[in-house]
Amino acid sequence: MMMRHGGAMNTAMMFAKKGLLGGEVGVPNKWGYLVRSTPLVRKTSTFTANLSDQKDNKNVDKTPPSSQGGAGDNKDEKGITSYWGVQPSKITKPDGTEWKWNCFRPWETYKADVTIDLTKHHKPTTFLDKMAYWTVKSLRWPTDIFFQRRYGCRAMMLETVAAVPGMVGGMLLHCKSLRRFEQSGGWIKALLEEAENERMHLMTFMEVAKPKWYERALVITVQGVFFNAYFLGYLLSPKFAHRMVGYLEEEAIHSYTEFLKELDKGNIENVPAPAIAIDYWQLPQNSTLRDVVEVVRADEAHHRDVNHFASDIHYQGRELREAAAPIGYH
Repeated sequence: MMMRHGGAMNTAMMFAKKGLLGGEVGVPNKWGYLVRSTPLVRKTSTFTANLSDQKDNKNVDKTPPSSQGGAGDNKDEKGITSYWGVQPSKITKPDGTEWKWNCFRPWETYKADVTIDLTKHHKPTTFLDKMAYWTVKSLRWPTDIFFQRRYGCRAMMLETVAAVPGMVGGMLLHCKSLRRFEQSGGWIKALLEEAENERMHLMTFMEVAKPKWYERALVITVQGVFFNAYFLGYLLSPKFAHRMVGYLEEEAIHSYTEFLKELDKGNIENVPAPAIAIDYWQLPQNSTLRDVVEVVRADEAHHRDVNHFASDIHYQGRELREAAAPIGYH
């Protein structure tokens, strides 16, 4: 009994040190951000909780929630309650301000490598390469007609399509890894990283270009068609699918270069960079839209390299897992 009691005390002390029994304890992580753990509340059981609720039921106000000032009146005062009580950690920046983004964390941010070669181009030689190249070129023609020089909306539309291949490829490799009981060589993570990075591009440009209703409808249509087409294309020929994405990223580099030219000419207002972009790419606080377009263009150049590399692996008769995936290569 004494041993059990002593073990319970040691466990309690351990949780107390970690801030899990009342209060919060902040611990700086390796990135310099203060992470505060939320209190852990251990409830006994649903049955016991129900009995307690029945005992206290006489003292409960019978007034409907709508007249008590529910979540609809002030969402900041009341959080979402759950029996399990799972709460995210509170993260503080080095300057003491609270980290406000739940869609990504400080350790997922990075400084973009804008020195990457933007002029690299894979010359199509094989039949599949030429088919991938001209498929992308044919997709650009209606895009030029519809958006013309509205590069903010054009970028928004481009990112809704560019975020699909990484997710589809990662999903199919994930299922393949499960079926064959084998490692992926890191390619599942690399492709999902690419999809997430493209999605963050979209979240950024949503702050700059407010899409109209018909542009939203176009996105739904294009995404539905492209997702299914790319899914089938990847099943039939991964070498073709990755090559096509490589050429798609080359076109994205060209589009963002034109975007920068319009900004430099003054045809597009160089507004301050959105807050989400400043935190995600670790940009200076006085950054502008031009700075954002530059880092996004660099990301697209990295995606170009990854997908052309993946296609080359398949052309050599090998599988992706046989080559180390460029994880973290945005």
